[in-house]
Amino acid sequence: MGGAVLYGTLTIFLIAVVASVVFSLMLRFTELTESSISLFVTIISFLALFIGGFMSGGKGKMKGWMLGGSTGLIYTVIVFLFQYLGYDSLFSIEQMVYHGCYIVTAMMGGILGVNLSGGPSRE
Repeated sequence: MGGAVLYGTLTIFLIAVVASVVFSLMLRFTELTESSISLFVTIISFLALFIGGFMSGGKGKMKGWMLGGSTGLIYTVIVFLFQYLGYDSLFSIEQMVYHGCYIVTAMMGGILGVNLSGGPSRE
């Protein structure tokens, strides 16, 4: 199960890196501003967490809610540690709400991943 969670977490960070490069290029070479793409960044964040949960649930093939939730929780802990150790600041209330929703989104992705991957039979 640890491998499935690691796989899902790496998927999330891979999507985040690719999205960051695309958004930074768009900001650099177009007239877009950071405030104009904030909604798209939020949508991509939720999509990345859903896909990461889906991948971990599909790899684990059982207990998708737990695999997805663990994936979202590990992502949240890594982001928190980066913010706390790197920028010396804690999560704001708004960030806590977002990360709570990220964990729930990853759980839903994990549940769907298990169900679509053909988890263990119940015979």
